[in-house]
Order: sequence, then structure tokens, then C-alpha cells
Amino acid sequence: MISRIDLRGNALPEGGALRDLLPRAEFDVAAALDKVRPICEDVHHRGTAALIEYAQKFDGVTLEQVRVPAEALEKALVELDPAVRAALEESIRRARIVHANQRRSEHTTQVVPGGTVTEKWVPVERVGLYAPGGRSVYPSSVVMNVVPAQEAGVESVALASPPQKEFGGLPHPTILAACALLGVDEVYAAGGAQAVAMFAYGTEECAPANMVTGPGNIWVAAAKRYFTGKIGIDTEAGPTEIAILADSTADPVHVAADLISQAEHDPLAAAVLVTDSAELAEAVEAELVTQVAASKHIEDRIKPALAGKQSAIVLVDSLEDGLKVVDAYGAEHLEIQTADAAAWAARVRNAGAIFVGPWAPVSLGDYCAGSNHVLPTGGCACHSSGLSVQSFLRGIHIVDYTRDALAEVTHHVVTLAEAEDLPAHGAALKARFGWKVPQS
Repeated sequence: MISRIDLRGNALPEGGALRDLLPRAEFDVAAALDKVRPICEDVHHRGTAALIEYAQKFDGVTLEQVRVPAEALEKALVELDPAVRAALEESIRRARIVHANQRRSEHTTQVVPGGTVTEKWVPVERVGLYAPGGRSVYPSSVVMNVVPAQEAGVESVALASPPQKEFGGLPHPTILAACALLGVDEVYAAGGAQAVAMFAYGTEECAPANMVTGPGNIWVAAAKRYFTGKIGIDTEAGPTEIAILADSTADPVHVAADLISQAEHDPLAAAVLVTDSAELAEAVEAELVTQVAASKHIEDRIKPALAGKQSAIVLVDSLEDGLKVVDAYGAEHLEIQTADAAAWAARVRNAGAIFVGPWAPVSLGDYCAGSNHVLPTGGCACHSSGLSVQSFLRGIHIVDYTRDALAEVTHHVVTLAEAEDLPAHGAALKARFGWKVPQS
């Protein structure tokens, strides 16, 4: 059901050589670019008409307009299952607690007497958020995108989610209800690359955005890459991943359940166990057989995900080697199920989010930990962070120098400018002092 990779007995290779030994899903965004380019440019030139045509072609629905009417949002909230509403409200409450603490304040540094640099944080003016609507419905992704944008102070927030045939061409009603709970009243029935293009270029119904965030399929990721430079993006999200670093103290029932929890997302989802215990590996393999048989999305998601090249049980000689492996892997979600789990978690360098011990499963982070579940995938955790308030803020430096403070440093500026063969840079300072370099 799941393969093994045995790295015991030899010293682990370094860097890329180690990464090459580890399982990873194939996710060729570059190849998808050729297919999304004409879609994006069609939306650029035809706007709403193109979006309506793609809704018919890709989603099998006939739309008269792309923007969701206000009454549809209100209706979705009224009809929302009370238990689901309570769960969403708690998810929102916890996310606000965490993300409110991420706000940054303006800070002024006096570099020299009369010379200061102030860093102020300014939110982007308008963001387009994407909530997937493929194999599953993700109101949790609405929460995870909207809350940090709102806590950052973004003035204009719009959301797109694919139209659903069974709901008359509207996005899933739970998506709409989540938007209503969060006070987002600008919602569009648009999915895939065309939704990203709508936000990037704008249409008759939708003003262009400065930034687009949110997880999606390969077409969404490719469209984000296509528009990089024109708009800001969070990340090119690939298939979801879980890695678990575990030793003999881990409960195989927990480990197997957590691997399956991510495998049920998608047949390309990655489930990786890294352990120094062959006994645990065998127990987890047995548990997978039992638990998968009792699961829901067995044939179309869980089995192909666990059996795919992106999933494996990786055997190592020690937890020290295991730490090297998970750092090389750079998982979106990393669980530490070992003795003294907090100490091992503190040493991890590369992960989108770390879940410590047996009582902090990834599923908690997906919904109600307060953390954000929009995280880097495909090994990008070695250089990128998950979505946060900072994602929607821009740091701007404000430089304020007096005449005397500028005079004191002019000779250094002129020297460096001439060393770079850019004499006009130095001349810009000399002009302020009668073309003479002040004596420091």
C-alpha cells in the first residue's frame, strides 16, 4: 500500500543528493503554463464574457453574471447547519487571536544625530482570494485567507470559488456562508486560471487586485506564475503533504490516521513517515490496511496517494538522521511524534508548520489551531513561509536626514559612487554643498 525507502547503514548524502532520494509528487507548473496562457489572455480581452464561457466549458454551468448576488450569501448563511456555523465561528475566533498578534508597528531608528530611517507597514489595497472547489469544499480556506488579510488592514477583499452545477452555478453554499460570516460580500463564481486572470486584469464586474492568494490546482498555480510581477502571489501551491518524524514511542494508530488524513485530499497528496524504528514502520503498515478499508475516499484518493511515488516510509538509523531527512524534505505539514517532541521540533529548520506531540495532529491546524493552513509545498518551506498578516503588508522605509547629517556622510557616498563608476550619484550630493565634498 505504501513503499519503503531504506536509508540505514550508510552516511546520508548532503543537500540536493539527499532530497533526490526522497519521495515527491510530480507537479509540472511550467508545462501547464502553455495551457493557461491563452485562457488568461482571453479573460484580459473579453472579460466577463470569457468567464461565462469557461464556466460552461469547464464547470458545465450557464451563468448570467459572475458576481454572486448578496441575497445568495445571506441565504447560504441562514441555511447553514448550526453545528457547521458554530465550528466556523470558532475557527475564525482562534485564527483572529493568532493573526492579530502578527501585526507589525511602525519603528523609527536614529542612525546618526539628525538622520533617521522609519519603517512603516502598509497593507496592499486590494486582494483577490481563491477558495478551491474541486473534489472537496474548503470553507476553511476562506477563513485562512480572509482573516490575515483583514487583520493586516486590507481595504478591499474579494473571493473567487468555482461555480457548482448542483448549486445552480453558484459556489458551494458553505463557501458562501463562510464569506458572509467574515463580512466578505464581493464573491465571484469563477475557478481555475480564469479566476486568477479576473483578479489580475479586472473585468466589467471585478476591479483588478494587487495580490492573489489561496490554494488551488495546477492551473491555478500556473496562472499565479504567469502573473508573477504583475500581481503579488502567496505561493504556487502544489499537492498537500504530511511528513511525520516518529520513534518507537509513537502510537501507530495515530501515525496511520494522520497519514490517511492528508492522503484523502488528492491522489497526488504526499504522506511520508520518517522513523528509526522498523517495528513502528511495520505496525503503521498494518494500521494503514485496517484504517484505509474503513475510510471514505479509498479508490479515487487515498489508495493512489499512499501508493504513489510521492509517499513512503523512510527508515533511518537515528532520529538525528531523521531530522536531516525532514529538513531536506521541507514538508508543508510536519508532525513530531517522538519522545521529547518539543526539543526535536525546536531543531527543525524547514517546514511550513510543525505539529508537536500526539495531541497536535495536522487536522487541528487545518481547522481550529489558530494557525494558518495555507503553507508552502513541494519543498518550498526551505525558503518560504505560510500565509500570514505579513503576506499582505509592505514595509516602506522613510529616510529623513538633516543637512548636517548628510554632510557628515557625503564623502563616503561619493567614494562608493565613484567605485561603482556612477559619478552622477555622488554629484547629486555635491550639488547640495556647492560641488565641494564636506569635510567629515
